[in-house]
Amino acid sequence: MARTLRGCSLELIFLTTWLLIKAQIDVCKRGDVTVKPSHVISRGSTVNISCSLKPKQDCLHSSSLNKLILYKINEVISFHHGRSFSSQITDLSLGSTLFLCKLACVGSNETPVCGAEISVGVAPEQPQNLTCVQEGERGTVACTWDRGQDTHIYTEYTLQLNGPKNLTWQKQCNNYHCAHLDLGISLTPQFSESNFTATVTATNSLGSSSSFPSTFTFLDIVRPLPPWNITIKFPNASGNRCTLQWRGERWVRLSRLRYRPSHSRSWNMVTVMNARGSHDLLDLKPFTEYEFQISSKLHLFRGSWSEWSRSWTAHSPEEEPTGTLDVWYTKQPVDYNRQRISLFWKNLSVTEARGKILHYQVTLQEVTGKKITLQNITEHTFWTWVIPRTGIWTVAVSAVNSKGSSLPTHINITDLCGSGLLTPRQISANSEGVDGIVVTWQAPRKAASAIQHYVVEWRALHPVGSIQPPPSWLWVPPYSMSALISENIKPHICYEIRVHALSRDQGGCDSIWGDTKYKAPLRGPHINAITEEKGSILISWNHIPVQEQMGCILHYRIYWKERDTGSKPGFCEIPYSLSQNSYPINSLQPSVTYILWMTALTAAGESPQGNEREFSPQGENTTTFGQAPDILVHSG
Repeated sequence: MARTLRGCSLELIFLTTWLLIKAQIDVCKRGDVTVKPSHVISRGSTVNISCSLKPKQDCLHSSSLNKLILYKINEVISFHHGRSFSSQITDLSLGSTLFLCKLACVGSNETPVCGAEISVGVAPEQPQNLTCVQEGERGTVACTWDRGQDTHIYTEYTLQLNGPKNLTWQKQCNNYHCAHLDLGISLTPQFSESNFTATVTATNSLGSSSSFPSTFTFLDIVRPLPPWNITIKFPNASGNRCTLQWRGERWVRLSRLRYRPSHSRSWNMVTVMNARGSHDLLDLKPFTEYEFQISSKLHLFRGSWSEWSRSWTAHSPEEEPTGTLDVWYTKQPVDYNRQRISLFWKNLSVTEARGKILHYQVTLQEVTGKKITLQNITEHTFWTWVIPRTGIWTVAVSAVNSKGSSLPTHINITDLCGSGLLTPRQISANSEGVDGIVVTWQAPRKAASAIQHYVVEWRALHPVGSIQPPPSWLWVPPYSMSALISENIKPHICYEIRVHALSRDQGGCDSIWGDTKYKAPLRGPHINAITEEKGSILISWNHIPVQEQMGCILHYRIYWKERDTGSKPGFCEIPYSLSQNSYPINSLQPSVTYILWMTALTAAGESPQGNEREFSPQGENTTTFGQAPDILVHSG
């Protein structure tokens, strides 16, 4: 039995007709144009074009006045006086070229005689990589191939499929760009053991060529449609396990699942055999949004996988938090009998929290004497109490979500800097890029073996009397003498860095300033008062705002010079201290009017000067009061 399905492409006919209309050819009423050997030739061939007039179409019925002109598109390539002539054409380019013969008579416009289209092409190459596929149970068999180089001329492709019992299907396309045909038939499982053979043949005026036969079975080419109606359930509100259910085509025997957290780029993959549209996943993370996709296959070893289904997402439920909070504290005396304990802790990671943290449980307990217990619940990551300065206190902090709480973190409250024997030595701080500081130190000489942990604590410098920013901290094992701190580190900010050495019930500490990037300060300190007391001149100032310091300030300088003179200023240099905002100088002469100002220095250089103040000492030179003179530096 033979079944033939034919398609026809008329693009070439339409193109030729359009060109002829554009050329104003009126179906060759005045003459003829003939082409030999053919209107279709191979590249590099020569063709002869002849033009002749029909009877009674001469100029004024006299052939001696005829001038026949041959155009290649709009270019004149030859002409002849008479009723007919021939021209030999070579080196035509690939594709179609229109030739037009016109008649020119004296005193009148050229009129078209006739035209011809010549096509230059190549014989078709052998089609390669013929593959066929049927998409789904109700899909149809469609084949694709690589046609090779363009033929540039009318070429017909014939796809033929031969099956069992002498079944044959054919379909054609008449376009030299053709590389795909759908036979319009569906294979069914009744052909599961049968072989099919497909070939494609390309034919044009210059030759023909057939592909190698492609032989396959039903299982080889039928690709299932992607699964649909996917549902995700979490039995017993489990955050670690889910059940996936889906629908797919009835022939499917194999499925594969891929899933990942929505923020991840890599997939987890599971292959499922004979699952009948259901599978349990057991290794999920709680409180995580997951993306799921499924594809299917008819046979374990043969055929191809379907496309992946569209993505489905689901959020796994919460589970009880794991891990413990990272807790730190500071102590400040309130009065002789009381102290302020400030607790700080870091958020659990998403993996540890396993849900939304609702609040924190904080317990502060005195474990000797009266055994006082203080408890509180807070949504913040800090808490402050005022407690007696006596007794031994311990703290426990845990995080709570909807499923439970984390194990509490226990920490003993000790005097963090009370033991000189535990004080770290030779602390240094050096920048590591623009967002890190490397802190190094040496262990205490005598009590190093008692150290259980080091803690590096840091916070941005702040003006005296202002609210302290919360500290950042890093736990370091006792065998390590360095740490890279990068959390909450910004350029052009000075940080107070404190290294604590902790034993079981004591602590020692030392501190240093550090920054990652610095500039000269934006301005100098503001002198707010100059007073004279006991023969000394006391200079008082306001510190430079933190945002204008541009790093760690190393020194202040106080400058002075006599008013209305060209003398060069002297200055004294003062080590920077946050707690100091005044300084006495005793190098000014009485009854002389001076102009004073201040600057600040970082490692990058000196700031512009601050405000100027005038002052004229009234007493004697302070050096006569038995005080050591300031160091005066006169530039120049």
